[in-house]
Amino acid sequence: MKRIAQLLKKAKARREEQVFVVEGIKMFREAPRERIEKIYLAESFAGKEECRKILREKGIQEPGPLTELVEDKVFKSVSDTVTPQGVLCLIRMERYTLGDMTKGEEAPFLMVLEDLQDPGNLGTILRTGEGAGVTGILMSKNSVDVFNPKVIRSTMGSVYRMPVLYTDSIEALLPQLKQLGIQTYAAHLQGKNSYDEEDYRKGTAFFIGNEGNGLTDRLTSQADCLIRIPMKGQVESLNAAMASGILMYEVLRQRK
Repeated sequence: MKRIAQLLKKAKARREEQVFVVEGIKMFREAPRERIEKIYLAESFAGKEECRKILREKGIQEPGPLTELVEDKVFKSVSDTVTPQGVLCLIRMERYTLGDMTKGEEAPFLMVLEDLQDPGNLGTILRTGEGAGVTGILMSKNSVDVFNPKVIRSTMGSVYRMPVLYTDSIEALLPQLKQLGIQTYAAHLQGKNSYDEEDYRKGTAFFIGNEGNGLTDRLTSQADCLIRIPMKGQVESLNAAMASGILMYEVLRQRK
């Protein structure tokens, strides 16, 4: 249980072990069977038919080598939720490359996130991105950890399916994007054109910046095109996840 607590709290521990923690019935149901390393069951939940049913769905025997019973009091002490559902899993991380995100795609669709910090924003972007057909997410190394428990809860399962790649330098990857025919767009207050005036039917990547400071000038200058989301009233900018959602669904609309 100490190991679980460390994995929940520290990104470094997760990176070193290459596993992350998910909690709850939905997250267990959607977890890829081949990536489940261990399942921890609260004693009160383990005795329920619902527990036996979801284990059968995964083809997992209980008791068995993958499962471990935990006293309810102990389970609650390590749970990251207010009302634990009684199941917690360790999931092996997947490693992705830019090639994984673009291979076989006629028009790759990427989100490029620079120093994003809010877990809820990142989780929402992953979930929305899956719905809108995003093929991968590139992130600067200083961004929030995608395996942060708050991010994972916000993704509602998309964390299993959306390829994510952290990079020491977004700029170093830009020549590869150009070689792949991917046009880059920076969502910026100084954007010349409204976002819906561009053509996203070919390879597309959107740059989204930090919640407080936006995109750095350096990365902004590397974009092929600056775009803006029109604003009324005295609002200057939108929440990063909201802005991302608007852009992503414009791509989906154009590609129908």
